[in-house]
Amino acid sequence: MNQEKIGKFIATCRKKQNLTQEELANNLGITSKAVSKWECGKGLPDASIMLDLCQILNITVNDLLSGEIVDKSSYQKKLEENIIDTIDYSNKKVSQKNKLIFKMLMLFGLILIFIAFTIYPSESSWGKVLSITGLIISTIGFANINKIKPLIKRLFLSISYFIIIFTLLIFIDYSNVSLNKVPPRFSYLIETTDKIIMYKSPLCNVYRLNRNTKNEYYIIDTKKIYTINNIPISPFNRDKSGIDNIIKYKNKYVGNNSNTNNLINNLPLSEYGYVIEINSTNLELTIHYHITDWYINNNYYLEKSLLYNTVSLFALIDNINKITFTFSGNTYTVTKTQVQELYPNFNDIISDNINKNNFNKYLENKINNNSFIEYIFKKIFIN
Repeated sequence: MNQEKIGKFIATCRKKQNLTQEELANNLGITSKAVSKWECGKGLPDASIMLDLCQILNITVNDLLSGEIVDKSSYQKKLEENIIDTIDYSNKKVSQKNKLIFKMLMLFGLILIFIAFTIYPSESSWGKVLSITGLIISTIGFANINKIKPLIKRLFLSISYFIIIFTLLIFIDYSNVSLNKVPPRFSYLIETTDKIIMYKSPLCNVYRLNRNTKNEYYIIDTKKIYTINNIPISPFNRDKSGIDNIIKYKNKYVGNNSNTNNLINNLPLSEYGYVIEINSTNLELTIHYHITDWYINNNYYLEKSLLYNTVSLFALIDNINKITFTFSGNTYTVTKTQVQELYPNFNDIISDNINKNNFNKYLENKINNNSFIEYIFKKIFIN
């Protein structure tokens, strides 16, 4: 069916009837744009108005679909051809409409996935459900757009589409976990204890520690070497106060105010605010914390913080001799000699220009032992 030929034929017949596009449109109860579209070969009249159009133009439907006045001798042949062409045209229109619907369905599914990733937090079960729902809807749309034969090949492409998009979502989720330190969206198992939540996901296990506290932190275990029973646990924010972060502030001189301040700012208790004083002559450091010591002394948190800060500062600032910690309640003073003599394995920690494994073994891991903390704190600090 030649739409361009039919369009020119409609225009010719309209002009023979001395009708403008607008007049023809008014007689048919449609817009002049529709008539213009026919005459430009960009569409055909709907079947519902085809008889009225032919009556106005003084032609037959067979003439209209042929794009010319049909000779009586070939009328039957043309009629049969037009019937077949009309059926074929209708099928193509339905197919195009269905294809558009399934494209929109495919796009709608992808939009659902986008909404799930941007609106819902990663730990929300709704985000996960919406993501999977969107992926299924998008896959259905993709499967119906492709009319590839045989069916087994079409099925293979649809499954491949699902796997590719799902794999992409897994990697996006992993990137979000790594960059923003959040629970994975596609975790398939969650285990919870008093201090830990473990999320198992396809690419990594994520451990959430000190949840819903100021010192909450995450450990992303890509090699899956930890379990909920042997994961490193710290009462502090390990991302901030752990040796992997604070070692970058290692310095030879306590007089380096900027470096010293950055180090203290990443150690425990800094979240409450503080002011520092540096005596470069006597190589002494005083830290005034803006909080009373009894306020934070829950489960030996004060003792743990002061021991951790003391060992970290003496290990990372080479020439410091003395540190004083002051609160609105008490003052705690300690010297490097005391730490070297009384804190177990301090020299192992500072060996090799700070041994990270020893730091974690002899300081971080010991911080969780309340009996050890109570004993060492009394030996080292002069109250």
